[in-house]
Amino acid sequence: MTFATLQRIKDVTDRNVLNLQEAKAAGKHVVGEYCIYSPMELAIAAGAIPVSLCGTKNDSIPAAEEILPRTLCPLIKSSFGFALQDSCPYLSAADVIVADTTCDGKKKMFELLAQKKPLFLLQLPQIQNTDAVTYWREQYAKLWQFYEQQFNTRITEDDLRNAIHLMNRFRSALKRVFDTSCSKPAPLTGMEIMECGFRLSFMSDKEHAIQLLNDLATELEAAPASQEKKRAPRILLTGVPTGLGSHKVIELLEKSGASVVCIDNCTAYKKTTLIIDEHKDPLTALAERYLDTPCAVMSQNPHRYTVLQELAQRFSVDGIVDLTWQGCQTYEVESYSVKNFVRETLHLPFLHIVTDYSPADTEQLNVRIEAFLEMLA
Repeated sequence: MTFATLQRIKDVTDRNVLNLQEAKAAGKHVVGEYCIYSPMELAIAAGAIPVSLCGTKNDSIPAAEEILPRTLCPLIKSSFGFALQDSCPYLSAADVIVADTTCDGKKKMFELLAQKKPLFLLQLPQIQNTDAVTYWREQYAKLWQFYEQQFNTRITEDDLRNAIHLMNRFRSALKRVFDTSCSKPAPLTGMEIMECGFRLSFMSDKEHAIQLLNDLATELEAAPASQEKKRAPRILLTGVPTGLGSHKVIELLEKSGASVVCIDNCTAYKKTTLIIDEHKDPLTALAERYLDTPCAVMSQNPHRYTVLQELAQRFSVDGIVDLTWQGCQTYEVESYSVKNFVRETLHLPFLHIVTDYSPADTEQLNVRIEAFLEMLA
């Protein structure tokens, strides 16, 4: 089924780079961010436009491998390759970069990247307790000061509260779209879910993005059920981030007959949960909510299992696929515990896929995916 608002979103977001360039020409600053732990709200409160810089394309990796180890994950290599080639318009437009010490590979890559642009490195604690929240709030306070110095501006508490309210509305609208896939059958394909979240994350006009998302949700909620999808096995994809260019596994799952109804990663459903308490001290509320993100870099990471159980039940899934990029040690090691939880607690079939951005293993993956889906049938 074709949805008119999806085409509108594609048409509008095809102009994202041009809109960003026009905003810069009008005096706007741009903040490039590499991780979900970097608070978009602080950048917006500083009057800047936050954009994601995580590399999702394979074609920038060869340049990165001239400097970085080939064994690093493709996300790190792709991101750094864009910087070396100056081939990412969002990185080129960024006045400053905000990064996080989520893994050893990233933090060492950021040392090299800091030679190219002003970079603020958030020293992410990898535990989730009261002491960590206090520390994380201090990191955000330093980021606040960094923006004020870099942009020669003053951020007020009201500025931050307004930014929190804006992003709460954006994430609520995005969640409304994603939650339509709780229906049987899901109105959106997994590729549409991924592309919608990915494209809108680059929109500089968040009010327009909110309008588009709510229009799409209304259209999806009113759409008649697709007869073709009724028997497709419903899959929850969890694990590492995906985007346009790193969507291989989503595409293969759906070409093999699956319906990817939920993508539990930080480029899709995970970011819809970052609803910030608007009644607390805003910096404390940001620190509490962002640090609570269930990522494999956290030790322990109990929230991931709670979230998986909730999503599996809410989206009525038939199986769970865990995606890991080659070289991503945190997600690959954690997959063992995720597998046991899915099979023994959720009593659902589980498939772990380790791959990269290249098409080299497509046929091998296709065989494994088809066998997994046949087992579900």
